[in-house]
Amino acid sequence: MDLILCHTTADFDALGAAVGLTRLLAGSKIVLTAGAHPPVRDFLALYRDEYQLIERRSVNPKKIRSLTVVDTQYRDRLGKAAEWLDLPHLEEIIVYDHHLEQHSDIPATKLHIAPVGATTTVIVEELQKQQIPLSTAEATAMALGIHVDTGSLTYDHTTPRDALALAWLMQQGANLSVVAEYVEPGLSPQLQQLLAEALDNLQYFCIRGSTLAWVTLVTDSYVPGLSSLASELMELTEIDALLLANKYSVGEEDSRLTVIGRSRIGGVNLNQIFQPFGGGGHSQATSLNLRGVNCQEILNQLLEGLKAQIPYPPTARDLMSSPVRTIRPDTTIEEAQRILLRYGHSGLSVVDAQGKLLGIISRRDIDIALHHGFSHAPVKGYMTINLKTISPDTTLPEIESFMVTYDIGRLPVLENGQLVGIVTRTDVLRELHQQNDNERGRGRERGTEGEDDVEIPTLGELRDRLNPKLWELLTKASAQAKQRGWHLYLVGGAVRDLLLAKEASGSLLIQDIDLVVDGFHKAADVGAGVELAKALQQLYPAARLEIHGAFQTAALLWHKDPELDSLWVDIATARTEFYPYPAANPEVEASSIRQDLYRRDFTINALALRLTPPRAGKLLDFFGGLLDLQAKQIRVLHANSFIEDPTRIYRGVRFAVRFGFKIEPQTEEYIRYAINSGVYDRTTKENNKTPALQTRLKAEIKHILEATYWQAALELLGDLGALQCIHPSLKTLDEELLRQLRLLERCLRKFDAEQTLLTHWQMRLEAIIAHLVPEYRAKVAKNLQLQEDSIERLEKLAQAQAEITDALPTCQLKSQVVKLLRSYDLPMLILVALHSSRAIRKILWHYLTVWANIQPILNGNDLKKLGYKPGPQYRQMLDDLLAATLDGEIRDRTQAEKFLAQHYPQ
Repeated sequence: MDLILCHTTADFDALGAAVGLTRLLAGSKIVLTAGAHPPVRDFLALYRDEYQLIERRSVNPKKIRSLTVVDTQYRDRLGKAAEWLDLPHLEEIIVYDHHLEQHSDIPATKLHIAPVGATTTVIVEELQKQQIPLSTAEATAMALGIHVDTGSLTYDHTTPRDALALAWLMQQGANLSVVAEYVEPGLSPQLQQLLAEALDNLQYFCIRGSTLAWVTLVTDSYVPGLSSLASELMELTEIDALLLANKYSVGEEDSRLTVIGRSRIGGVNLNQIFQPFGGGGHSQATSLNLRGVNCQEILNQLLEGLKAQIPYPPTARDLMSSPVRTIRPDTTIEEAQRILLRYGHSGLSVVDAQGKLLGIISRRDIDIALHHGFSHAPVKGYMTINLKTISPDTTLPEIESFMVTYDIGRLPVLENGQLVGIVTRTDVLRELHQQNDNERGRGRERGTEGEDDVEIPTLGELRDRLNPKLWELLTKASAQAKQRGWHLYLVGGAVRDLLLAKEASGSLLIQDIDLVVDGFHKAADVGAGVELAKALQQLYPAARLEIHGAFQTAALLWHKDPELDSLWVDIATARTEFYPYPAANPEVEASSIRQDLYRRDFTINALALRLTPPRAGKLLDFFGGLLDLQAKQIRVLHANSFIEDPTRIYRGVRFAVRFGFKIEPQTEEYIRYAINSGVYDRTTKENNKTPALQTRLKAEIKHILEATYWQAALELLGDLGALQCIHPSLKTLDEELLRQLRLLERCLRKFDAEQTLLTHWQMRLEAIIAHLVPEYRAKVAKNLQLQEDSIERLEKLAQAQAEITDALPTCQLKSQVVKLLRSYDLPMLILVALHSSRAIRKILWHYLTVWANIQPILNGNDLKKLGYKPGPQYRQMLDDLLAATLDGEIRDRTQAEKFLAQHYPQ
């Protein structure tokens, strides 16, 4: 006998999932372990005969073969049927559920836990996959399960998967009039009376911008349908969270307590609060049942847990851009426009000599002044002076209210009369949108394989992924920043790699960490990164401190540390940048974390994780980086990004190949436009220094050519035409160059498998440069600032190739070949081989593999023992011995001594 168990007081989701499973598990029966919700009970009074339902008391435990549990992971929610879980002869126990972050105490052999709005959705997807049709009654019961548990697709935990599942059930014939009847059955007379009592006795508490309410209802017996009452209270009062307690008795001495929890506060997880008391459910809807406890004590503990979880609302300090770009009132309209264009702002704050805010001038104000020909007029004649301002501690709801009430697009932030930041309407909308994304992005399916979605992990989950010692370092850095009143962020690739890590292994040791200090609202100057680095070095004396750059960034370096290995931690103050001309080094200025992220290359690298409280663990994603991680694509932040910095093309290709991502189509268009525009060639001719086409390009090429995926990356660069960044004539990765690179790999494996003789990435780059016509080779090598030996080798390659190609065919003896070739080092011979005919390569290969390894039979010590006096003639004698050996004239020691006696008599 195969049984499907619904939890006690079964709801429509449990029933719908169970009904669907009877089609997946042919012959299985449904057991309602202990009653049902009133609407479910009423529904079954009419439709019970349509489903495979049996009574618990009719089950013979000895005949149970398997158990499938739906919509719960706790055995105590199965009533007396929980005893069946311990039957020794059970072949299988399967659990289907959609409540995440629960620690199941059911000894399941299979778990199917999905981040969807209803358990029924998981079953529908499997029915679709197996193409199993449903009857109207079955489709109706399952549609009710999804409707009720998702609020007809309106609850926050609803997913697109629920909507698709519901659409399929409609195709299967779900009766919508029946669904409508039972989705909103209305409150029973008893619940209506309790609703009035609850409204009269509801207690409220406001904390961090959220309103909590709680009430205790005392009844003579258990009241079914309290969850409907809780939902009605939430709708009528518009509170943010509710704890509804019902105290009642069973018999004279057995007191019971039921608590229903509801929340719509982002960041609050009721399931975590209720779990220690044996409750469970969703993050926003949960319940518990206890017996023989102090009602008020339990309610107080739940309230404290709820209060502790309510997040601090974002404040202006968190949202604002800082420092603010300001101008003086006498600045001309023309100069103000230039500043707007340079920094991409939509308005500028006007301050006096003491930094006091006088007004704001918008882009529209400037455009109007220019239209009327007042480019040389001062901005004070056009700025807005009746300003609404806020403080750094103004909360997001208050900021929203200001903007809506006064229709203001930007609010200056003043502290002690000084302008410390500005909050724009875009900042507010972005924050609200991200809060929604964060709530929907947490959690993913357990018990299944092949899921590639990138989740938004909690701070605890991130901690569990990282090496503990690295997490300890980040914690100490956060504490040091917090002491100084600064915000500290983990930014860039480290955040990307943390999000891509799929398991909480506690072993991820990222070798390259970027930290950004954002604290201008607390008077952090451009040296904040250095100050923080120095403070950390006091805690980690084994780390070497490097301070570099005009902007005062700092780095801490560990070398083969037993705990942190070779770790590099860069620490900087938030900054912005602009490029004076294409391929130049950027000029940087102090700025905010948002602008710091905006200056980065790709969206997946423009993510930041806040490390300092009160919003530690907050993921900053202003540009859709998380969505691009999920879509597995590389998307650039700015249209002109590749024109300003061609090394971003190489980085984009490197990331695409490394992670198996694709380059987003618009980004690919930007790449091709930048390459085909000729801007790199023009800027090289017009400027003495173009670091992005010299040292920085070399660094990116090195990253690619020393990676295991170098060939795939080169092929993608070739497809994009990006090898022209090395030299304009290198338009594609043609078949001849590919052949040469494959031959090079064969040589490297044969002659330097341990990578002790040659620098392999450099040899690959030399092979690419050698593919150019001879006159360009040394110039390109110098431009990329390769080592002197590389430059010299490429400069002399054409001459060496000509000498070897001309001389080798004339060599009749092996000794002549060796004498010719031993004047060239191994890298030169390899490069010559790449450009030579098969016949020449064959001779070079024999030389490198065999003849170059043959030694004279006698050495200098032997000559001395034979009575020859040490001197310059030793070299000639040994060379002649080697030649005779190579040519087969001598084969052993006796013949060697005879040879010497004949040619060098004493």
